[in-house]
Amino acid sequence: MIKVFGHKSPDTDSTASPIIWAWYLTKVKGTPAAPFLLGEPNTEAAFVLTRWNLPRPEIIADVTAADTVVIVDTNNPQELPPSINEANIIGIIDHHMLVGGLKTRSPIDITLRPLACTATILHDLIGADLARAPNAIKGAMLSCILSDTLEFRSPTTTAHDRAVAESLAADLGIGIPDYAAQLFAAKSDVSRFSDAELLRMDSKEYEVAGKQLRISVLETTAPRVLLDRKASLMQSMDGVAREDGADQVLLFIVDILNGEATLLVPNDLVRALAEASFGVKVTGDTVVLPGIMSRKKQIIPALKL
Repeated sequence: MIKVFGHKSPDTDSTASPIIWAWYLTKVKGTPAAPFLLGEPNTEAAFVLTRWNLPRPEIIADVTAADTVVIVDTNNPQELPPSINEANIIGIIDHHMLVGGLKTRSPIDITLRPLACTATILHDLIGADLARAPNAIKGAMLSCILSDTLEFRSPTTTAHDRAVAESLAADLGIGIPDYAAQLFAAKSDVSRFSDAELLRMDSKEYEVAGKQLRISVLETTAPRVLLDRKASLMQSMDGVAREDGADQVLLFIVDILNGEATLLVPNDLVRALAEASFGVKVTGDTVVLPGIMSRKKQIIPALKL
């Protein structure tokens, strides 16, 4: 059996894309496969599983040399199980920049495309066979695209992502604005999470000028709910950074509706990063970054000291 999984701290795309691709491998290609997660899905991803009556994939902490795997929605070893290079990797499907560091036993199929969402790539790879998919698979695919594009607001959105989403929505008889509002409401419901859980919920590891950073993004339609927790979130950053072997946690609160991000500024390091990276002058413990919505396209490429 092939294990299909995405990155740690699974969002909607890394939760649903393994389900989609495992369905395709099993039901269309006749190759037994199953989806897995590398952590608890976030609130939006959990909503998608419930909305489309999809069983939550099993959570795994690691893989072994006996495992055959397909990786989706990442190609970064830091976001994958510790023993990933011991496993038999047979495929990678992703929409992020090529990081390097993965090792395979033989040549494999790799699909990296400059699209906003892994599920858009899966849509294209599945092709005409998508007509055989149950509505739950199509609904999962639509959910991924709307989530990753922030309902087409993100600068990562391409015309093709939008066209695929609109085609899926029409097929399912779903209004995109209403469904996207449900997704974002679920994404914004963070009341039950601790500060540490929020700081790790949607995060990537990245190095800037020798500093190991955990870059966290919280996308929400209710930024005030998170900003009201600003003091405690900043107090928790040192502990999370130490536990995760990082020098600093960067937290960007992305306001989906207003198209901007607020960066929490707990110390001089983050202040220097913000000023060098985004050309702003920081005078307090937050700074608003108009138009910044995408970690992949706007935040990580800009970071410097």
